[in-house]
Amino acid sequence: MSGIRIASRYAKSLLNLCIEQGQLDLVQADMKLLDEAMDANRDLRVMLASPVVKADKKIDILNMIFKDKLSVVTMSFITLLAKKGREGLLHEVAESFNLQVHTHKGIAEAVVTSAVALDPSSRQRILDSAIKLAGSKVELQEKVDASLIGGFILKVGDKQIDSSLVNRLKLLRREFADNPYIPEI
Repeated sequence: MSGIRIASRYAKSLLNLCIEQGQLDLVQADMKLLDEAMDANRDLRVMLASPVVKADKKIDILNMIFKDKLSVVTMSFITLLAKKGREGLLHEVAESFNLQVHTHKGIAEAVVTSAVALDPSSRQRILDSAIKLAGSKVELQEKVDASLIGGFILKVGDKQIDSSLVNRLKLLRREFADNPYIPEI
């Protein structure tokens, strides 16, 4: 079974447990913290995936890092993952959990990539566009990519609006490549 499917199943189990115990928001915040920590620290991901480091040592390291930052439910879940030999999937489980929580709450994820940081009025216009595309509440993530030169790319689910200058220049190149001009002979 693939790691993504396994991670999804663990995340679903954790989601059901959190809903049952009324701790969904608390564990969601914990999983976001774990996801950000894993994104920011490659060494942590490598250590968790390493078969050389024993599971109890991994649990000790995770306890040292996250002891005061994570809830009891989350720490118990991490310990369970380690005992089952699935600690290497912690990053995927955290990502899957966050996606499943958004689905449970009816929130769509939108990612806007712009050439420069967005000002508040631009952010609001893009958020309004994302809400129209999704047809539901939206959580907007912002990224900056100077290679776009100007404009933005908005992704909501499988839909995308690309109004970047790079895309417009690419379209112009295609248009000029298909030169419709036919000289008179």
